[in-house]
Amino acid sequence: MKGGVGKTTVAVNLAAGLGAHGCRTLLIDTDPQGNVGHSLQVDGEFTVGDLMLGHASLESVIVPEVRENLDVIPATTECFGLEQQLSATMQRETILSRALDSDAITATYDAIVLDTSPSMNLLTFNALLFADRAIIPVSMNLMAVIGARETLSGIEEVQRLWPERGLEVAAILPTFVDPRTRATRATQDALDQDPSIRRYLAQGIRQCLDLTYAAAKHTTIWEYAPRSRAAEDFSTLLNAIETDNNVQLKVAANA
Repeated sequence: MKGGVGKTTVAVNLAAGLGAHGCRTLLIDTDPQGNVGHSLQVDGEFTVGDLMLGHASLESVIVPEVRENLDVIPATTECFGLEQQLSATMQRETILSRALDSDAITATYDAIVLDTSPSMNLLTFNALLFADRAIIPVSMNLMAVIGARETLSGIEEVQRLWPERGLEVAAILPTFVDPRTRATRATQDALDQDPSIRRYLAQGIRQCLDLTYAAAKHTTIWEYAPRSRAAEDFSTLLNAIETDNNVQLKVAANA
Protein backbone atom coordinates (compact mmCIF):
# COMPACT_ATOMS: atom_id res chain seq x y z
CA MET A 1 0.00 0.00 0.00
CA LYS A 2 2.92 2.32 -0.68
CA GLY A 3 4.87 3.09 -3.82
CA GLY A 4 8.64 3.13 -4.07
CA VAL A 5 9.35 0.28 -1.65
CA GLY A 6 10.86 -2.05 -4.25
CA LYS A 7 7.97 -4.32 -5.20
CA THR A 8 8.97 -4.66 -8.85
CA THR A 9 12.66 -5.02 -7.98
CA VAL A 10 11.80 -7.84 -5.58
CA ALA A 11 9.41 -9.54 -8.01
CA VAL A 12 11.79 -9.38 -10.98
CA ASN A 13 14.90 -10.52 -9.14
CA LEU A 14 13.05 -13.20 -7.18
CA ALA A 15 11.55 -14.60 -10.39
CA ALA A 16 14.86 -14.46 -12.26
CA GLY A 17 16.64 -16.06 -9.31
CA LEU A 18 14.13 -18.90 -9.15
CA GLY A 19 14.61 -19.44 -12.87
CA ALA A 20 18.38 -19.53 -12.50
CA HIS A 21 17.96 -22.11 -9.72
CA GLY A 22 16.15 -24.38 -12.15
CA CYS A 23 12.54 -23.51 -11.26
CA ARG A 24 10.36 -23.01 -14.31
CA THR A 25 8.93 -19.60 -13.44
CA LEU A 26 6.14 -17.36 -14.72
CA LEU A 27 6.31 -13.66 -13.79
CA ILE A 28 2.97 -11.83 -14.05
CA ASP A 29 2.72 -8.04 -13.94
CA THR A 30 -0.53 -7.01 -12.24
CA ASP A 31 0.50 -3.36 -11.89
CA PRO A 32 -0.91 -1.15 -14.69
CA GLN A 33 2.28 0.92 -14.61
CA GLY A 34 3.88 -2.02 -16.43
CA ASN A 35 7.23 -1.80 -14.66
CA VAL A 36 8.05 -5.48 -15.14
CA GLY A 37 8.00 -4.97 -18.89
CA HIS A 38 10.18 -1.88 -18.58
CA SER A 39 12.65 -3.67 -16.29
CA LEU A 40 13.13 -6.68 -18.56
CA GLN A 41 12.38 -4.99 -21.91
CA VAL A 42 9.37 -7.21 -22.51
CA ASP A 43 7.07 -6.00 -25.26
CA GLY A 44 4.33 -8.57 -25.69
CA GLU A 45 1.46 -8.26 -28.12
CA PHE A 46 -1.08 -8.87 -25.33
CA THR A 47 -1.27 -8.12 -21.60
CA VAL A 48 -2.74 -9.52 -18.41
CA GLY A 49 -5.68 -7.17 -19.08
CA ASP A 50 -6.39 -8.86 -22.42
CA LEU A 51 -6.38 -12.21 -20.63
CA MET A 52 -8.83 -11.05 -17.95
CA LEU A 53 -11.13 -9.43 -20.51
CA GLY A 54 -11.13 -12.58 -22.63
CA HIS A 55 -9.54 -10.77 -25.58
CA ALA A 56 -6.56 -13.13 -25.75
CA SER A 57 -5.78 -16.71 -24.81
CA LEU A 58 -3.45 -17.70 -22.01
CA GLU A 59 -0.90 -19.00 -24.50
CA SER A 60 -0.87 -15.73 -26.46
CA VAL A 61 -0.31 -13.45 -23.45
CA ILE A 62 2.78 -15.33 -22.22
CA VAL A 63 6.09 -13.98 -23.51
CA PRO A 64 8.40 -17.01 -23.41
CA GLU A 65 12.07 -17.31 -22.50
CA VAL A 66 12.61 -13.74 -21.32
CA ARG A 67 15.40 -15.16 -19.16
CA GLU A 68 16.53 -18.67 -18.26
CA ASN A 69 13.43 -20.64 -17.17
CA LEU A 70 11.49 -17.35 -17.01
CA ASP A 71 8.34 -16.44 -18.96
CA VAL A 72 6.43 -13.18 -18.48
CA ILE A 73 2.85 -11.90 -18.77
CA PRO A 74 3.22 -8.10 -19.08
CA ALA A 75 0.90 -5.22 -18.20
CA THR A 76 0.47 -1.75 -19.67
CA THR A 77 -1.32 1.44 -18.66
CA GLU A 78 -4.39 0.19 -20.56
CA CYS A 79 -4.97 -2.05 -17.52
CA PHE A 80 -5.99 1.04 -15.52
CA GLY A 81 -9.39 0.68 -17.22
CA LEU A 82 -10.03 -2.88 -16.04
CA GLU A 83 -11.93 -1.84 -12.93
CA GLN A 84 -14.60 -0.11 -15.01
CA GLN A 85 -14.58 -2.61 -17.87
CA LEU A 86 -15.19 -5.52 -15.51
CA SER A 87 -17.60 -3.72 -13.17
CA ALA A 88 -20.57 -5.90 -14.14
CA THR A 89 -18.66 -9.19 -14.21
CA MET A 90 -19.62 -11.85 -11.68
CA GLN A 91 -16.84 -12.91 -9.26
CA ARG A 92 -14.51 -10.45 -10.91
CA GLU A 93 -11.94 -10.77 -8.08
CA THR A 94 -11.15 -14.32 -9.19
CA ILE A 95 -10.97 -13.81 -12.97
CA LEU A 96 -7.19 -14.25 -12.99
CA SER A 97 -7.39 -17.42 -10.91
CA ARG A 98 -9.90 -18.91 -13.32
CA ALA A 99 -7.86 -17.88 -16.35
CA LEU A 100 -4.74 -19.52 -14.91
CA ASP A 101 -6.52 -22.63 -13.66
CA SER A 102 -5.29 -25.01 -16.32
CA ASP A 103 -3.35 -28.24 -16.50
CA ALA A 104 -0.89 -26.50 -18.84
CA ILE A 105 0.07 -23.96 -16.16
CA THR A 106 0.44 -26.64 -13.48
CA ALA A 107 2.53 -28.83 -15.77
CA THR A 108 4.71 -26.01 -17.09
CA TYR A 109 5.65 -23.92 -14.04
CA ASP A 110 7.16 -24.64 -10.64
CA ALA A 111 6.73 -21.04 -9.46
CA ILE A 112 4.53 -18.08 -10.36
CA VAL A 113 5.49 -14.59 -9.14
CA LEU A 114 3.11 -11.62 -9.36
CA ASP A 115 4.12 -7.97 -9.13
CA THR A 116 1.33 -5.78 -7.74
CA SER A 117 0.43 -2.12 -7.54
CA PRO A 118 0.50 -0.03 -4.32
CA SER A 119 -3.28 -0.12 -3.87
CA MET A 120 -6.02 -2.64 -3.18
CA ASN A 121 -7.54 -2.40 -6.64
CA LEU A 122 -9.16 -5.12 -8.75
CA LEU A 123 -5.86 -6.37 -10.15
CA THR A 124 -4.33 -6.57 -6.67
CA PHE A 125 -7.28 -8.58 -5.35
CA ASN A 126 -6.97 -10.90 -8.35
CA ALA A 127 -3.26 -11.37 -7.59
CA LEU A 128 -3.86 -12.08 -3.89
CA LEU A 129 -6.71 -14.49 -4.60
CA PHE A 130 -4.49 -16.43 -6.97
CA ALA A 131 -1.36 -16.43 -4.80
CA ASP A 132 -0.78 -18.71 -1.86
CA ARG A 133 2.10 -16.61 -0.46
CA ALA A 134 2.64 -12.86 -0.13
CA ILE A 135 5.95 -11.02 0.25
CA ILE A 136 5.58 -7.50 1.62
CA PRO A 137 8.56 -5.20 0.91
CA VAL A 138 8.98 -2.40 3.45
CA SER A 139 11.43 0.42 2.71
CA MET A 140 13.27 2.04 5.58
CA ASN A 141 10.86 4.82 6.51
CA LEU A 142 7.96 4.83 8.92
CA MET A 143 5.37 5.59 6.22
CA ALA A 144 6.25 2.25 4.65
CA VAL A 145 5.54 0.53 7.98
CA ILE A 146 2.06 2.10 7.90
CA GLY A 147 1.68 0.79 4.34
CA ALA A 148 2.73 -2.69 5.50
CA ARG A 149 0.11 -2.64 8.25
CA GLU A 150 -2.56 -1.62 5.73
CA THR A 151 -1.42 -4.41 3.41
CA LEU A 152 -1.61 -6.95 6.24
CA SER A 153 -5.14 -5.73 7.00
CA GLY A 154 -6.05 -6.22 3.34
CA ILE A 155 -4.61 -9.73 3.37
CA GLU A 156 -6.54 -10.54 6.55
CA GLU A 157 -9.70 -9.35 4.80
CA VAL A 158 -8.94 -11.67 1.87
CA GLN A 159 -8.35 -14.54 4.32
CA ARG A 160 -11.66 -13.80 6.06
CA LEU A 161 -13.77 -13.48 2.90
CA TRP A 162 -12.08 -16.29 0.94
CA PRO A 163 -10.72 -18.74 3.55
CA GLU A 164 -10.53 -21.52 0.98
CA ARG A 165 -7.81 -19.66 -0.92
CA GLY A 166 -5.17 -20.35 1.73
CA LEU A 167 -3.24 -17.07 1.30
CA GLU A 168 -0.38 -16.67 3.81
CA VAL A 169 2.31 -14.07 4.44
CA ALA A 170 5.66 -15.58 3.43
CA ALA A 171 7.82 -12.64 4.47
CA ILE A 172 7.91 -9.03 5.61
CA LEU A 173 10.97 -7.92 3.65
CA PRO A 174 12.92 -4.75 4.59
CA THR A 175 14.32 -2.95 1.54
CA PHE A 176 16.81 -0.10 1.08
CA VAL A 177 18.40 -1.16 4.36
CA ASP A 178 21.35 0.94 5.56
CA PRO A 179 22.12 0.21 9.24
CA ARG A 180 24.23 3.38 9.46
CA THR A 181 21.17 5.63 9.15
CA ARG A 182 18.70 6.65 11.83
CA ALA A 183 15.83 6.02 9.42
CA THR A 184 16.77 2.35 9.03
CA ARG A 185 17.28 1.83 12.75
CA ALA A 186 13.97 3.55 13.62
CA THR A 187 12.08 1.53 11.01
CA GLN A 188 13.64 -1.75 12.13
CA ASP A 189 12.70 -0.93 15.75
CA ALA A 190 9.11 -0.24 14.66
CA LEU A 191 8.97 -3.55 12.79
CA ASP A 192 10.48 -5.43 15.74
CA GLN A 193 7.96 -3.99 18.18
CA ASP A 194 4.83 -4.31 16.03
CA PRO A 195 2.83 -7.42 17.05
CA SER A 196 1.08 -7.49 13.67
CA ILE A 197 4.40 -7.92 11.81
CA ARG A 198 4.97 -11.64 11.29
CA ARG A 199 7.54 -13.58 9.26
CA TYR A 200 9.91 -10.63 9.42
CA LEU A 201 13.18 -11.24 7.52
CA ALA A 202 15.42 -8.93 9.51
CA GLN A 203 18.36 -8.81 7.08
CA GLY A 204 16.23 -7.78 4.10
CA ILE A 205 17.72 -6.19 0.98
CA ARG A 206 20.48 -3.71 1.71
CA GLN A 207 20.68 -0.40 -0.11
CA CYS A 208 22.82 -1.00 -3.18
CA LEU A 209 23.40 1.22 -6.20
CA ASP A 210 23.89 -1.88 -8.33
CA LEU A 211 20.13 -2.47 -8.17
CA THR A 212 19.54 1.02 -9.60
CA TYR A 213 22.12 0.51 -12.34
CA ALA A 214 20.73 -2.95 -13.15
CA ALA A 215 17.23 -1.52 -13.59
CA ALA A 216 18.56 1.29 -15.77
CA LYS A 217 20.20 -1.28 -18.04
CA HIS A 218 17.08 -3.51 -18.05
CA THR A 219 18.95 -6.36 -16.41
CA THR A 220 18.56 -8.37 -13.22
CA ILE A 221 21.01 -8.11 -10.35
CA TRP A 222 22.27 -11.58 -11.28
CA GLU A 223 23.25 -10.32 -14.73
CA TYR A 224 24.59 -6.92 -13.73
CA ALA A 225 26.43 -7.55 -10.46
CA PRO A 226 26.24 -11.21 -9.37
CA ARG A 227 28.79 -10.65 -6.59
CA SER A 228 27.17 -7.54 -5.14
CA ARG A 229 25.65 -7.32 -1.68
CA ALA A 230 22.23 -7.02 -3.33
CA ALA A 231 22.76 -10.34 -5.11
CA GLU A 232 23.87 -11.83 -1.79
CA ASP A 233 20.70 -10.56 -0.09
CA PHE A 234 18.46 -11.86 -2.85
CA SER A 235 20.20 -15.24 -2.56
CA THR A 236 19.30 -15.25 1.14
CA LEU A 237 15.68 -14.44 0.25
CA LEU A 238 15.61 -17.20 -2.37
CA ASN A 239 16.95 -19.73 0.11
CA ALA A 240 14.30 -18.71 2.66
CA ILE A 241 11.49 -19.01 0.09
CA GLU A 242 12.70 -22.30 -1.36
CA THR A 243 13.23 -23.81 2.10
CA ASP A 244 9.78 -22.72 3.22
CA ASN A 245 8.02 -23.93 0.08
CA ASN A 246 9.05 -27.23 -1.44
CA VAL A 247 5.83 -27.35 -3.45
CA GLN A 248 4.65 -25.18 -6.31
CA LEU A 249 4.90 -21.46 -5.51
CA LYS A 250 2.45 -18.69 -6.31
CA VAL A 251 3.95 -15.55 -4.77
CA ALA A 252 2.58 -12.02 -4.82
CA ALA A 253 5.06 -9.23 -4.09
CA ASN A 254 2.70 -6.77 -2.54
CA ALA A 255 2.85 -3.71 -0.33
